[in-house]
Amino acid sequence: MSGTTTAAAGPRRRAAGAGANRWIVLVVLCASLLLVALDATVLHVAVPAVTEDLRPGAVQLLWIVDVYPLVCASLLILFGTLGDRVGRRRVLLLGYALFGVASAMAAFAPSAQTLILARALLGVGGAMIMPATLSILRQVFPDRRERALAIGIWSAVAAVGAAVGPLLGGFLLEHFWWGAVFLVNIPLMLVSLPVGRMLLPESRGDRSGPWDVTGALTAAAGLFGAVLGVKQLGAGESMTSPFTLPPLLLGAALLFFFARRQRRLPHPLVDLRMFRRPAFSTSVGCIVLAMLALVGLELIAAQYLQLVLGLSPLRTGLRLLPLTVAAMAAGLAGARMLRRFGPRRMVCVGFCLTAAAVLTLTAMGGTDDPALLLAGFVLLGFGLETTLFGAYESMLSEAPADQAGGAAAIGETSYQLGAGIGIALLGSVMNAAYAPGLRSVPGVPYPASDAAGHSLGEAYEVAGRLGGSAGAALRQAARDSFVHGLHVTLLVSAGLLLLGALMALRLPGVMQCGEEPAGAEVELPGPRGARTTAGKPRVSA
Repeated sequence: MSGTTTAAAGPRRRAAGAGANRWIVLVVLCASLLLVALDATVLHVAVPAVTEDLRPGAVQLLWIVDVYPLVCASLLILFGTLGDRVGRRRVLLLGYALFGVASAMAAFAPSAQTLILARALLGVGGAMIMPATLSILRQVFPDRRERALAIGIWSAVAAVGAAVGPLLGGFLLEHFWWGAVFLVNIPLMLVSLPVGRMLLPESRGDRSGPWDVTGALTAAAGLFGAVLGVKQLGAGESMTSPFTLPPLLLGAALLFFFARRQRRLPHPLVDLRMFRRPAFSTSVGCIVLAMLALVGLELIAAQYLQLVLGLSPLRTGLRLLPLTVAAMAAGLAGARMLRRFGPRRMVCVGFCLTAAAVLTLTAMGGTDDPALLLAGFVLLGFGLETTLFGAYESMLSEAPADQAGGAAAIGETSYQLGAGIGIALLGSVMNAAYAPGLRSVPGVPYPASDAAGHSLGEAYEVAGRLGGSAGAALRQAARDSFVHGLHVTLLVSAGLLLLGALMALRLPGVMQCGEEPAGAEVELPGPRGARTTAGKPRVSA
């Protein structure tokens, strides 16, 4: 009898990802994520070179930078739920192929229009890859303790990719032309495609009923409009601008229609009943709040380091590096902290640590204080990653296994929306606190002071044109106003983080560990011509 039990259980455990193979799967998934995270930031340092070579207009340059995250955020739900339907590995491998082709297209783009199209295709590939990595991880690690460790490694890799992107881009630009920042993706994709086909498991969710094509397209269009409107606000557009308000209203209307449609369908694209679970809805809210409070702040901090302290882009990246190292450490230690403290205390303490870091950074002034910045950035990185780790892990564990792709897409969409709203909100706070200090600078005419009130970089340009004592006075006033605006923004950000700590009190107090039923069809590559599915071999075409 025991022999029968072992024989039946062995393939089932293997199908769920037990054994050493699941860690190899994690390595492949992390390599995928690293590429997507790199591509989100690697172009930033190449913008001046792209501008000099392709001569894009102002609107075209904005689209070159923004179209990748915009398209990626819009299509996450579409491809996440499609993976649940047709196979997550299949969608991931298609994403690899498209990412490689789009990278080659971007590297050799002869015009701004071609580069915009290539970046949009990169966004499509990224939207295929990102939710698939998390949903496959959800399937191959059924034991929550191991899954927590895997998510910690996954999130640490994401932090590395975002930080290394500008450094890698700067290195490549010193030795090659700007297209090299895209070419680096191709050899990695050429390796990932066959390795992923051999090693990654295929898994699907519940395939009963038709896939809601109308709902998928509605969600994509609604998210596109919402994210576009939010990005326009973050770029300084007025709320009443034709490029801001119509996309926001249309996006909100389409998302409302999408939610209403999903509630009525017998087989919805996304089961919105997941949001009735306090742990799931609270985790999503915590992800949005964490990103809302911090992404805009990171952008402002980079401006402070370069424009106020006068650091070069490379030295700025190195100053921000401790934030990434601390985030990696928190990701790797996250599983142990989650088991010891539980989701509620972990996320709540993460928010409080991050708020403490933000308040510490209010001591930043017009002169460099490396020790203060080091302490603040280390605390900031550790607290932020602790928060996001606990929220992501709770969200994925609370979602049904057969809806892992949809749940992962919701998490990634929340991340992107929170980041976009954060840039818009904190950017508006920063501008509101910065501009009044430049209205009455002695010797500076009103048109010049009004132009200087748009940004610190523009204030320096105006001061350079004025010259003399008036230019020096404007430059000093702009620096002082920027530091004041930074302090106000930090205080607002701290308030949002403390609000997140209160929200986290709705999370479970204890991490419920143990192995769950698979809940979905999982296939692992086996001998040639065969696959292992739910404990029994079947021949595949």
